[in-house]
Amino acid sequence: MVKIADPQMVEKKAGDLYRCGDFFCSEAVVKTIRDEFELPLPDDVLAMASGFPVGIGGAGCTCGAISGGVLALGMVFGRKTAGDPSVNKIMALAKELHDNFKSRHKSTCCRVLTKGMEKGSQEHMNQCVAFTGEVAAETAKIILRERNNH
Repeated sequence: MVKIADPQMVEKKAGDLYRCGDFFCSEAVVKTIRDEFELPLPDDVLAMASGFPVGIGGAGCTCGAISGGVLALGMVFGRKTAGDPSVNKIMALAKELHDNFKSRHKSTCCRVLTKGMEKGSQEHMNQCVAFTGEVAAETAKIILRERNNH
């Protein structure tokens, strides 16, 4: 059973992990969701998130925060056996997270989201901290909603 986490606290903690430089966006989302929901998962899940920051390893593609959110949803709802139809649920939840972010920010592409910003600038940092917290909170809300529906 998953612990009940507060999405506002999740948002703050994920943003703070990024802000203080301990973790990048995807790692901060995964770590916060794991810790706040007390998921019995090893630190290896954090390592799996380490290649996604700055749009997949700095390539500027999909926002790392979104990638972290999708990974975190997979930690809770992903399938563990071949052929398990639960993959349909996680795919729908991942799409929901993606589509909600895209509707708010008009893009999920890191390169587009940070256009005109100097990488590492305060403006860039503030936006990424905000996106990290926002995605962590939205991920928590989805987890809570889905857990309450069952």
